[in-house]
Amino acid sequence: MSLERGQQFLRQLAGVHHDLPFSPKILQRLFSQTGQESTASLHDIAETIAPDQGLTTRLLAVANSAFYGLQSQVTSVHRAATVLGIKDIRNIVMAVGVHGMLKGYTLPEELDLLAYWRHQLTVGQTAFQLAAEAGRPERDNLFTAGLLHDLGKLIVAMHAPGDWLAIERLRQERGIPYRKAEDAYWGLEHGVVGALVLKSWDLPPDLHEPINWHHSPLAAPDYRQQALFLCLADMLVNLESGGEPVPEKAADALSEHLGLPFDRSQELARDAAADEGIDQFISEVMH
Repeated sequence: MSLERGQQFLRQLAGVHHDLPFSPKILQRLFSQTGQESTASLHDIAETIAPDQGLTTRLLAVANSAFYGLQSQVTSVHRAATVLGIKDIRNIVMAVGVHGMLKGYTLPEELDLLAYWRHQLTVGQTAFQLAAEAGRPERDNLFTAGLLHDLGKLIVAMHAPGDWLAIERLRQERGIPYRKAEDAYWGLEHGVVGALVLKSWDLPPDLHEPINWHHSPLAAPDYRQQALFLCLADMLVNLESGGEPVPEKAADALSEHLGLPFDRSQELARDAAADEGIDQFISEVMH
């Protein structure tokens, strides 16, 4: 392990906010306007987005995808916010923004972007449903956190593709979870990387802290419950898809700890994975 290599990469992250295809101020205003204490109107939110024509076009394309199942097409940001709700608008903007960052970068051939986005969306959907089942008020934020929980992996692939490839090969050779390969390689976890980037965009801690701790939620100093739900969603989706190796007993214990029968949690994850609209959402985001 080379801790210095990991620390050197962290020092690189200072300029990542410049990679967004739109101003980080749009995200800052959007999260402020959609927070629990906000009194912003749908008009205010539409006015935040509408001046950026490229973002508006992408947002409407995703909003009209089968993922949302609208009865008729929406043709304005205001109408999309009215029909979908402000949190869904925020999630679309985040997905479009993150994917837009990739422009101009050569990613490792081994990085399957379709699989990446499918996992992000399925974890987000599962986290939302788990929180709803448990009666938690943070379910919308948990969808957003799920959508972004592996952002750190993407950031490493963009800015240090050789390191990403070395970690991936170590994971495959040893048959270990990605986070353990990261730790062995440079003592740096993707949750930390993603959280630091989100923090650099001045996004709120109830988003970046669950992401920071989603592989070690019991160590989270704040937003521990959200981190636990995000961790469980990630574990369940990996169990369902055969992705990262996950001990089923650990997922079972965590589900029971959160007051959810394990078979019900598994059912929610299966339903999320079977959502046929996910691939069209991804297709529009990646277009």
